[in-house]
Amino acid sequence: MADDPDPTERTRLTVSERDLDHLAADLSRWLGDRVGADGPPTISELARPQAGGMSSTSILFEAEWSVGGRAESGSFVARMAPEDDSFPVFETYDLATQYRVIEGVAAATDVPVPQLCWLETDEKALGSPFFVMRRVDGRVPSDNPPYVFVGWLLDARAEERDRLTGDTLEIFAKIHAIADPATRFPMLDGPGQALRRHVDAQKAWYRWALADDGYAIPLIERGFAWLEQHWPAEPGPDVLSWGDARPGNIIYREFEPVAVLDWEMAALGPRELDVAWVIFIHRFFQDLAVKFGQPGLPDFLRREAVAAEYEKRSGYRVRDLDFYLVYAALRHAIVMARVTRRMIHFGEATVPEDRDDYVMHRASLEAMLDGTYEWD
Repeated sequence: MADDPDPTERTRLTVSERDLDHLAADLSRWLGDRVGADGPPTISELARPQAGGMSSTSILFEAEWSVGGRAESGSFVARMAPEDDSFPVFETYDLATQYRVIEGVAAATDVPVPQLCWLETDEKALGSPFFVMRRVDGRVPSDNPPYVFVGWLLDARAEERDRLTGDTLEIFAKIHAIADPATRFPMLDGPGQALRRHVDAQKAWYRWALADDGYAIPLIERGFAWLEQHWPAEPGPDVLSWGDARPGNIIYREFEPVAVLDWEMAALGPRELDVAWVIFIHRFFQDLAVKFGQPGLPDFLRREAVAAEYEKRSGYRVRDLDFYLVYAALRHAIVMARVTRRMIHFGEATVPEDRDDYVMHRASLEAMLDGTYEWD
């Protein structure tokens, strides 16, 4: 434990090498052409969010311009595909699909999503595809350091966290209630059972991210075998699955959701994909808190409470939750193993002696596969 980092400190991770001064000039040229500005727009206050992830680059900026003498301005976020040399987490990063999913959710629901502005698929403008949306101010539960150690959510009263939980699961219910999702989101559809396509896509990602590059992880392969042995007899009806469904991808004002972010993992599939994901990701953080002798938030996003609240909000009773929780832990295992490889690549971590230690939550996943993990 003495060699473990301080969990309350932010871990420094390589996110992007983009030069902000050059990016400002490129943005000005691109935006001027896009809006037909009278002259080069003024781009200012460029910044990378401290909580930015590793799967993409987000750039915050202010812009001012005029068209036909009429002044325009705004606060924006540019979401950019990762650079080729950034050791990306995902094999592909389809910004056009993300844009269309957000657009479709906005059209079909009152789920709060950022206002979309422009999609640019030509990488010549900024060096990679990107889209721009209006900036939404608020606060987000932190991943780095995890909110179970420090921050406004940890400091909140229990009833405030309960309110946040209910409003967050209301968002799940509204997304899942979108009618005929395969027709509205045809880019997410495909042949055969949606759950099978989802699992097969995860296997392909695992092969690309790890196994085919000489980094097979026995625990992950054991997890895929477990899924086949415990496959649901009748998966629930297919809905639009947000994918990375959790409070850490929502901007809140006080405790009210005002913007739902990060649709890169959106897919069609059973509702339980999202319900299990939000339960597991919190337990991933909570288990870290326990490891470091901290109380964390043991009463937040508990398995049975989440299932009951989701049923109350949606009218749907979740099923086969053990299967989907193991699958959530397995999906996150691929994420963490790839992130560990990425950190090693950038000199931020050392090579583990045991391949299964590429998975940060190894002990939890092993216990789930053995049927010994204690949820509540």
